[in-house]
This record gives sequence, C-alpha cells and structure tokens, in this order.
Amino acid sequence: MIEGKKPMEHHNAESPVTELLVAAGAPPQAATTELEQLMPIDEARFRQAMGYFASGVTVVTTEHNGEPYGMTVSSFSSLSLVPPLVLICIDKSAPTHQALLGAGKFVVNVLEKRQEHLSRRFATTSREKFKGVAWHSGTLALPVLDHVLAVIECRVHATIEAGDHTIFVGEVYDTDVHEGAPLLYFRRGYHELK
Repeated sequence: MIEGKKPMEHHNAESPVTELLVAAGAPPQAATTELEQLMPIDEARFRQAMGYFASGVTVVTTEHNGEPYGMTVSSFSSLSLVPPLVLICIDKSAPTHQALLGAGKFVVNVLEKRQEHLSRRFATTSREKFKGVAWHSGTLALPVLDHVLAVIECRVHATIEAGDHTIFVGEVYDTDVHEGAPLLYFRRGYHELK
C-alpha cells in the first residue's frame, strides 16, 4: 500500500468501470447511474467503426474426420512471445468452428497481395472451398495453402467464449515465411501496401 493512501473501499460496484469512477471520486450511486445510462452501440455503427481498422487477411485451415475445413479470418493477432501464442476469433455458426473444436489444431495462412481470390473463396459457405486450390499437408498434418506469405501452425491452447464468437488461442508449433507484400482489408475492400 502506498503510504498516506487509504485502501479503496468496495461499494458493491457493478463493474470494474464503476470501481474506477468511485476511485476517481465519483459518489458510488452517481457512478452506477452514469453507467446504467450507457448502452452498447448498435451493430451497424460497430461494423462501420471496425471497418476503419486495416487488417491483414488470413485463411484459417484445419482438418477433422478426414475432411479439410477453411475460412477467411481477419480477426487474428499475436498474443504472447513466451510461450508463442496467437489468437483467432471464429463465428460460432461457421462450420469451421466445430471442426476447430474437434481437431484441436489449426493453421493460419497469411495471404499475399495477389491472393484476393483465396480470401473470397474461403469467405463463402461452399463445402468445396479446397477444390482447385493448391495446398499441401503441413507439420501438424493440416492443410497449408501454397504460395502464401506466412504459415503459422498451432495447437489449441485455450478457448474463450466471447459473444457470438469463440476466441481460439493457439500455441505455435511451426512457421514458414516467404518474401512478398500482404493482402489488406480496409473499409469493406481489399488493398495493397503502396
């Protein structure tokens, strides 16, 4: 405890934000009232704001019961260096979601600037996404797309329920990288670094 400071009193706060407001000097009732008036934004405004975040484009692949699965994913991030962890966010209604849970492992294929066609193909609901697509089996015996910018092979380390998605935390077991420029997605369109 810092000398001269009183320990923070607990006021049966509704959330950590309320506790912060109380700690900043707001009366507990006022802090709770302010928070109760705040409502999450609607889906359209949320989508619009998220569209202003430029991201790389990946295709996440796995294999379950002898069948390859894949889907376009832009919700991908590195998470930890030690141990090496990444995360992907997958819609619970996507067929690949159940396959990931069953397989317990996945590959993140980072797309190169000329691979918009792969992003579009794996963004569909078609059951034949791999038809005519060049791929090979990777270190974890999962589909790895040919000629991508980077390959990150992972075993599922943890899963976290988050609204209509599941966050899959993957521990990285192998990687492969190639020279090139990434495919980017920004404001509902594909772009290249210039």
